[in-house]
Amino acid sequence: MTPEISLTDLTARVGGTLRGRGDVVIRGVADVSEAGPDELAFISNPAFTRRLPGSKAGAALVPADFGPTPMPAVLCRRVDRALAAVLAYFAPPEYQPPPGVHATAVVSDAALIGEGCAIGAHVVIGPRSRLGPGCTLFPGVYVGAEVVLGSQCRIGANAVVADRCELGDRVVLHPGAVIGGDGFGFYFDEGRHNRVPHVGRVILEDDVEVGSCSCVDRAKFGATRVGKGTKIDNLVQVAHNVRLGSHCLLAGQTALAGSSRAGDYCVFGGRSATTDGVRVGDGAVIAACSVAARDIPAGQTVLGFPAQDIHEEKRERASLRRLPKFFEKIRQLTARIEQLEAAKNDQSRDHV
Repeated sequence: MTPEISLTDLTARVGGTLRGRGDVVIRGVADVSEAGPDELAFISNPAFTRRLPGSKAGAALVPADFGPTPMPAVLCRRVDRALAAVLAYFAPPEYQPPPGVHATAVVSDAALIGEGCAIGAHVVIGPRSRLGPGCTLFPGVYVGAEVVLGSQCRIGANAVVADRCELGDRVVLHPGAVIGGDGFGFYFDEGRHNRVPHVGRVILEDDVEVGSCSCVDRAKFGATRVGKGTKIDNLVQVAHNVRLGSHCLLAGQTALAGSSRAGDYCVFGGRSATTDGVRVGDGAVIAACSVAARDIPAGQTVLGFPAQDIHEEKRERASLRRLPKFFEKIRQLTARIEQLEAAKNDQSRDHV
C-alpha cells in the first residue's frame, strides 16, 4: 500500500511552515516538471524556479524566503534536510536478510561472527577475521584473513575487503567496492617493471560509505586511512598511504594519488584529483575536473589544472575568452601604425 500524508502532517514532520491548504494529500515526491496532483515538488536550486508556474504538483517544498507559489507550499529553512525526511517517510523498507549463514557461504573455522550477522550466498570469510554484531554481507562478498568489521556494517554484493583491513562501526560498502587491493607501486630495473610489496592495510573509520566499484588501496607500509563519516561516490580511486580526514565528500571519478593528505570536511568534485603527496587543508573544496598539484590551504576553493584559487582561475578564463578580440585590436593597431609610418616616409621623400 502506498503511504500517504496530509500536507499539515507533512509540515509538522519537517518542522516547516505551511502556506495554503493543509488538507492536500501527498502520496509521493517528484521533479517539479513531472509531479502530479498528489505529489510534492521541491525547489532547492533557484534555477528550477521558472518551472514552478507550469507544474501540476499538489504542493511544493521551498526555502523559507521563497516567493508566491501557484500551489500550497511548505517553507523550510533547510530544504535538503526536509526533503530527506520526506523521502524517508515514503521510502520502501530496505531489504534486510535474516540473521544466519547461507548454506553456500564459506566461513573459516577460525573466524569470529558476531551476534545477529547475516551472511549471504557464496560469501567467503577468511581465517582469524572478526565481524561485529549485526553485520550484513550480501551475496558474493569476499572477506580476507585477519579482517576486522565493526558492528552494523553493510557490505554490498561482490565487494572485497582484503587481508588485514579494518572497518569501523556502520561502514557501508556498495556493490563491487574493493578495500585493500595492492597499491600501484613498481620500480624499473633490468628492462622491466618490478612490483613493490605493499605490506600495510586500510582503515575505514565509523560511518564511512564507499560507492560501487570504488577502490581504497592498501598502504605500502602503515595504513591508508579514511576518517569517520567520509562518503565516497562510485568509481573513485584512493591510492596507497592516502590519509582522508573526517566527514569529507568525494564525488564520482575522483582520484587521490599516493600519500595525499586531506583534512576534515574537504569536498572533491567529480573527476577531481591530487598529485602525489599533496596536502589539502580542512574545509577546502577541489572543484570538478580540477587537479590539485600543490598544497591547498584550509577553507580555499580551487579550480582548474593546475588548481588555483577559484576567483583567480575565473578571471584568467574570462581573459582567455577575450583574447581573440585583443588580437584583432592589435592587428588593427598594427595596420594603422604601418599606415602612419608609410605616410610619414612619403612626406619625408617629398621634402627631399
